[in-house]
Amino acid sequence: MKNLLKLFYFFPLVLLSTSCDHGFEEMNVNPNASVTVVPGYLFTRAQLAAVSNNFTGGAYHTIAGAMQHFSTYKEVPAAGDKYFNYTQSTGNWGMYGGTDLATQGAVIDIEQVIDAVSKVPADINKLSTARIWRVYMYHRLTDLYGDIPYTEAGKGLKEKNYTPVYDEQPAIYADMFKELEQAIAAFDPAQPTFGTSDLMYNGNIDKWKKFGYSLMLRLGMRLTEVDAALAKTWVQKAITGGVIQDDADIASIAYVDGSITASRNFIASGLMSADYITPGGDNVEGGKLAKTLIDHLKATQDPRLNVISIVWIPSADGKTFTADTTTSLQKGMPNAAFNSLPADFNSYSEPNPNTVLKYSAPLLVFTNAEVHLLLAEAAVRGWYSTHSAEESYQNAVRAGMKQWALFGNGGVISENKINAYLKVNPYKAKGTVSDQLEQIGTQKWVALFLEDEYEIFSNWRRTGFPKLTPTNYPGNLTGGKIPTRFQIPDSEGTYNEANFIAARTRQGGTNNLSSLVWWDK
Repeated sequence: MKNLLKLFYFFPLVLLSTSCDHGFEEMNVNPNASVTVVPGYLFTRAQLAAVSNNFTGGAYHTIAGAMQHFSTYKEVPAAGDKYFNYTQSTGNWGMYGGTDLATQGAVIDIEQVIDAVSKVPADINKLSTARIWRVYMYHRLTDLYGDIPYTEAGKGLKEKNYTPVYDEQPAIYADMFKELEQAIAAFDPAQPTFGTSDLMYNGNIDKWKKFGYSLMLRLGMRLTEVDAALAKTWVQKAITGGVIQDDADIASIAYVDGSITASRNFIASGLMSADYITPGGDNVEGGKLAKTLIDHLKATQDPRLNVISIVWIPSADGKTFTADTTTSLQKGMPNAAFNSLPADFNSYSEPNPNTVLKYSAPLLVFTNAEVHLLLAEAAVRGWYSTHSAEESYQNAVRAGMKQWALFGNGGVISENKINAYLKVNPYKAKGTVSDQLEQIGTQKWVALFLEDEYEIFSNWRRTGFPKLTPTNYPGNLTGGKIPTRFQIPDSEGTYNEANFIAARTRQGGTNNLSSLVWWDK
């Protein structure tokens, strides 16, 4: 019957295509679209799509809630706050493709770029840059989902492979290290680059080398609990190569405020549209800054509190509101504490509109603050001796506070305040290894706030720091356990069933928020 139905529908199409095709080929060509790959344009899109993919669902609702940076009283967006709603975590799969042309399909884009520039020997710098960026994209995907399509991914257009195998995460990591090492070594100063199509470094290959080695350092440290010897090898290779240590080498993408919404900082846009667009009133998704974060910043006398957080103060007539950064007023909302609008909702802290919520704020993709914290951990483990763990930690704190100046005058933190913070919170050089790793991990939780919630999530799963107290909201999906992995969309069980089931079986037979990736021990 199925074959007869296919013939029934196919036969008229054959007649139509053989008798009425005069002129239709031209009509089916979009005159405003390119029919060939323009590598520079696609690389720009791959950068933008990769960093912004599923920010609201993945980084904000899921991770920032689970890592207790944000909280909500509502249940629908509570993937991280109340360990609900797995669909928020499936959105990052859109890196492989989807209907949102602005933020999805970055994997396909970068594969097309690599295919195009691989054919021209003079494009070696473009190829190396694209290979490094591909590792950046895939490391985020595999760290969220575990085994994923990798070697066969993004090949649908070229090879008609619509059911790619899922590679095992150890093999993915091995190939990512190989890709980084080869791509960095292949850079040639005599050849052209992506230039202005490269939104992070404008084609500066020296900075791309540092970015590549910094990514190698991050990934090397990811292996500490599964293969310490291999972790040490790649960490030391990255440090020797040269990583991001100076402010001038920070990987960032500039955004502008204006009527073109796609040019605005997607974090600010996402937070504004999801929650914080109306001062002094209920928020769309019921969000506020979390008690865990605010309490920590207040307890440690961290000057970033006044850069990050505000409370809306109403005027005498209640018609207007002023954003107040006074320390004593800041109050975080407890995670999973409410399921309806709390009476004191307006007294809880929100993101600062003069820094976090600025449409023109830059996106800090990879910072020297994170690198110095990685170097501090390497020193604790005996893998790095150029600077002590204490020196690297202090460098990280300084870098992490100074970077807020990039958000405008509202983000400037004085040298005196930085010194005062370090005096009140000295590095625990005489503490145990665990004490030092906890201090480093907790500092990373603060330093990477919002800019890279994905890395905070990965570092917490690897190290257990900062120490977070789970919630146990009625009906949650994890049994009161903080989520540890994103869920692959159910659609994969339909369109790529055999490979999806094989990967699920390898990873404990489950596809839920409580399952683990390979390096999470």
